[in-house]
Amino acid sequence: MMTEIKHYRNLELDEFHDLVQLRIAVFVIEQNCPYQDLDGIDKDSFHVMVKNEENEIIATARIIPPGITYEYPSVGRVVSHPDFRGLKLGHLLMKESLNFIDLTFGKIGVVLSAQEHLENFYKAHGFEATSMRYLEDGIPHVKMIKPIL
Repeated sequence: MMTEIKHYRNLELDEFHDLVQLRIAVFVIEQNCPYQDLDGIDKDSFHVMVKNEENEIIATARIIPPGITYEYPSVGRVVSHPDFRGLKLGHLLMKESLNFIDLTFGKIGVVLSAQEHLENFYKAHGFEATSMRYLEDGIPHVKMIKPIL
């Protein structure tokens, strides 16, 4: 497996297609949640991609720089391909995302909107819930922040 992080403007056309295809396959089809995945924010974001030996994207996440959706950078669209679950790719995505944020933006808080059932997953990466539960696209979520240490 190989991990890459690229800004939108540096993505190959096929890479962007494949990471959006993966997000739609999981967030829209598998979770039965129709929502507007292409929200315009991808163009300002960095994209973390985990690729297998065949150069296929098997996991991805989006890093949004500070000042776009929140005062702090945020991580979202964290997803792994159903055929590769159990390999802890979500943990790899978070580790790579947080390291990239530290190197790119400095030691700064990080924000995310977590599906409620993944709250403990994000707690394992230093995030703390900072809101009451709310519905986002019909799915219970909680806002979480990884404070500056």
